Amino acid sequence: MTISHGFHATITARPGKGGELVDFLLTSSSAANEDCVVFLVGRSATDPDVVHVTEGWTTEEAHHRFLAADEAQDLVAHLAQLIAGEPEYVDEVPVGGKAAI
Repeated sequence: MTISHGFHATITARPGKGGELVDFLLTSSSAANEDCVVFLVGRSATDPDVVHVTEGWTTEEAHHRFLAADEAQDLVAHLAQLIAGEPEYVDEVPVGGKAAI
């Protein structure tokens, strides 16, 4: 499947909430969406409250459709309770690699 839209986000959880944030992201509806081809969650090796997310979507439009759905709005509302400040986003389109998790 072709990926034409993606990003890498760095999200800082509220103090002590890094594990809860990781668990929530790993069970989120983004990962289950058929247009979300890449969904990786990682943690900082030095700060357990810093979480990194890489997403790759078939198209930007598919990502926007997902974000407009009620399910995604619920996801965003729950995330707001776990994070401190605004996530930092970097434009990134995954092109290949390996994930053996």
